[in-house]
Amino acid sequence: MSRLAQTAGLTEVQQEILSTVRDFVDKEIIPVATELEHRDEYPQAIVDGLKELGLFGLMIPEEYGGLGESLLTYALCVEEIARGWMSVSGIINTHFIVAYMLKQHGTQEQKDHFLPRMALGEVRGAFSMSEPALGSDVSAISSKAVRDGDEYVLNGQKMWLTNGGTSTLVAVLCRSDEGHSASEVAAAPHRSMTTFLVEKEPGFGEVRPGLTIPGKIDKMGYKGVDTTELIMDGLRIPADRVLGGTTGRGFYQMMDGVEVGRVNVAARGCGVAQRAFELGVSYAQQRHTFGKPIAQHQAIQFKLAEMATKVEAAHAMMVNAARKKDSGERNDLEAGMAKYLASEYCKEVVEDAFRIHGGYGFSKEYEIERLYREAPMLLIGEGTAEIQKMIIGRRLLEEYRVQG
Repeated sequence: MSRLAQTAGLTEVQQEILSTVRDFVDKEIIPVATELEHRDEYPQAIVDGLKELGLFGLMIPEEYGGLGESLLTYALCVEEIARGWMSVSGIINTHFIVAYMLKQHGTQEQKDHFLPRMALGEVRGAFSMSEPALGSDVSAISSKAVRDGDEYVLNGQKMWLTNGGTSTLVAVLCRSDEGHSASEVAAAPHRSMTTFLVEKEPGFGEVRPGLTIPGKIDKMGYKGVDTTELIMDGLRIPADRVLGGTTGRGFYQMMDGVEVGRVNVAARGCGVAQRAFELGVSYAQQRHTFGKPIAQHQAIQFKLAEMATKVEAAHAMMVNAARKKDSGERNDLEAGMAKYLASEYCKEVVEDAFRIHGGYGFSKEYEIERLYREAPMLLIGEGTAEIQKMIIGRRLLEEYRVQG
């Protein structure tokens, strides 16, 4: 275990879980990650191994067959997994967000039906907010749900679904104006949004009547995991598959999920940055110039010092945000700060490691090349830096509001 990114105050159970995950990453993920990533191949053997470790049920309560662990434990596991290959952490994260939303907001019937199978990894989750013309303006979604007897009919196009093909359960946010006047919707569009639990077959094409997953989106990085569109054309969903059983609460349910998702993205940034530092500090001691290892040149030592400091700072903020959420307190300020800092620092640490590698960093034979293409996704996922700054700024003004 390295000296960087240590977490004080962990229980013996947490330490044992993290040790097991780290061992799995070192033996089962790092040796094959670059090869699988270059082929854009889904890591089925790795996913099967994570199922055996129980990680798909890490935060699902014990009464539903999960391990009942905290967000902190989960985030630290994600940090380790992302250190091995960020795409694998994405496979788990979307599943976890759906399970979290069910645990927090689902009806008892929905929890009983989905959570035990999600804990085993038999039901795999994905969630869908974004649309082709949407960007960060979630309130402007155009996907529509219309009540028809005991069902809702869904129409619209969604974008950027992680696990879109491999998932069997998708939490989909749609506009449902039921019970709201046009003026109410115009004044507060978030009140007309509803989350639907859509069950489907894994794969591509028409995965159930009215629902099509066209295929994988070809990406610069973040390969292996399937990122897709989702097209609804007359998709019929039973009314009892409205998350929580009541329409109009979807925006708040999704934002709750995204809030913990931001802690996850921060953890991913920490993991990728740690791996970049490991690669950089190792290469700097092996590569010689001017008669000595480049690690002995002051310029490289300065770079390593900056990289390590950023890894430590990002890890500390991520841990703080997770612990805040676990305490039951509001953590959107801490999660926004952690996500913003960790993703920005990750990009910088990866680029510094890339620079340390010199020309070899540009070769696909070296792992840092993969990390260099993966880091930019974290700048966008779960909200851009600009969105995080808006959240942080608004919360600071609430905390430091001038009276009178």
